Amino acid sequence: MIRSRIIGLGSYVPDRVVTNEEIPYVGQDLLRKPERQTDTDHAWIVERTGIEQRRYAPAGVSCSDLAVLASQRAIADAGLTAKDIDCVILGTLSPDIHFPGTAVFVQEKLGMGHFPACYDLRQQCSAFIYGLQMADALVRAGVHRHVLIIGSEVHSHALDFSTRGRDVMVLFGDAAGACVVGAHETNDPRAGVLYTKAHADGAGAWALHMKVFDISQTPIIHYDARDRDVNQIKYPQMDGRKVFVNAVKRMSEVSLKALAETGLTWADIDWFVPHQANLRISQAVAEKAAIPEAKVLHTIQLYGNTTAATIPLTIDHHRAQGRVKRGDLILAAVFGSGFTWGAAIFRLG
Repeated sequence: MIRSRIIGLGSYVPDRVVTNEEIPYVGQDLLRKPERQTDTDHAWIVERTGIEQRRYAPAGVSCSDLAVLASQRAIADAGLTAKDIDCVILGTLSPDIHFPGTAVFVQEKLGMGHFPACYDLRQQCSAFIYGLQMADALVRAGVHRHVLIIGSEVHSHALDFSTRGRDVMVLFGDAAGACVVGAHETNDPRAGVLYTKAHADGAGAWALHMKVFDISQTPIIHYDARDRDVNQIKYPQMDGRKVFVNAVKRMSEVSLKALAETGLTWADIDWFVPHQANLRISQAVAEKAAIPEAKVLHTIQLYGNTTAATIPLTIDHHRAQGRVKRGDLILAAVFGSGFTWGAAIFRLG
């Protein structure tokens, strides 16, 4: 029987570390200013989010650039070359440009001259689980043998570095994470990818969004982007309380459902990896779903919310620290704008 399994993992974060002490002084050009730009501080950020620092990519660096670096590491970790990849699935909310999709830029930068299929997923924070479900189905069906899944974000270039935008701005960082899903012949039902499930509820779409432009308008950008009285539309907007409540509810529900449908318990799971949106959300999910604290992996303190990249980035970070190992059974749960959410259970390697 053909099953899919994660055979390679890689991640990349930019060199620049932006601490909570520095972030009040960062301007719209991402440069540190002598005067305070935002009314916030370390204590305010940690109390609400648990975040202590994040990474920022310099000007001129795009989503596909970070994606390529993470992908190269994942492909090498799988013992493959770019020419072995049959399909590229990339999740992001910060694409290089509006169209074409960013996956084709990654394909070209990786030198994939054999023209593998490319897909872009716009499921934001849930994109990795959506992509894993898609890759699992493609491999099991025999359509592709090696699928590259990437989550990549350059948030910092599109945040509002002022008190008006601080609730969203302090959350996000830049990073990329990737994995290679490969075909595997086995009759073991607990090998490779055991379970994937994805959901969406469009009723929550406007609780977390970034409009930038409106295709119903002519011109699509019908405001002066330089005028702060009208340009709020170009930055991310969030109903924080609504997002928090729904994230805790949906991630805990879908995690428990994953266990019930596979006949597993938390005793069988080595690691729980929640989407790194907010440390308080992850802690609330663990409490609600009765997840042993020692099994919950966090990286949000170091990297902030890196949206589509958080799951592979978190796993790869803890693997580098020696905690996560090949053969470990992982349950990952995500929640993002849309609203979208989902869960997956898979064995690493």
